[in-house]
Amino acid sequence: MPHLKTFFLLAILLCTAGCGARDKGRPSPASGVSDRELPAQESWNITLAVSDSGRPSSLVRAGHASEYHRGEKRELYIDRGIAVTIYDPQGGAPTYMNAGRGVLHDNQDIEAFDHVLIRSGDGTTISTEHIVRTNSDRMLRSDKYVTITKPSQTIRGYGFESDDAMKRYRIFQASGEAVSK
Repeated sequence: MPHLKTFFLLAILLCTAGCGARDKGRPSPASGVSDRELPAQESWNITLAVSDSGRPSSLVRAGHASEYHRGEKRELYIDRGIAVTIYDPQGGAPTYMNAGRGVLHDNQDIEAFDHVLIRSGDGTTISTEHIVRTNSDRMLRSDKYVTITKPSQTIRGYGFESDDAMKRYRIFQASGEAVSK
C-alpha cells in the first residue's frame, strides 16, 4: 500500500511538471504565421489551360501549385518542375518553356525561374535563369544572362527581349559566334 501511494504521488508530480513554463524553442499554434503567409489553396500535379477571349493562349503543367491572395491580386506559385506551352494566336507552331519554378499572375503574365529553357517551333532555344512572359504584348523578357542557340549561331549576353515565337529578338549586351556556310 505505501508503494501505491508513492506511485500516485510520483504520477501527479510528473503530470504537473509538464504543465510548467512553455518551451521557448517551440512556437504556439496561434503565433508566428499569419493568414497572408498561408496559401488559399494548394494542388499537386496540375494542368491549367489559360485562354484569352475564349482562345487557348497557354497550357501550364507543374508538380505543385500554391495560390496566394494579396489584396485584390491572386498569384499562383508553381514549382517542382514546370512546363508551359505558349500557343501562337495565328495557329503557328507553339513555343515550349520548361523551368524549375514560376509564378502565374492574375493578368496571365508568367515568370519562370531556375534553369529556364525555351524552345520555339523552328528549333531556336533560349536558356537563362529568369524570364517573364507578358500576356498583354506576348513578349518574353529577361535581365539575366541568356544564351540563344540556332542551328547556325549561338548568341550570349545580358538582357533579352523577344516575341513569343522567338522570330524577332534583341540582346542588350551581346556576344556570340556564327557558322557561315
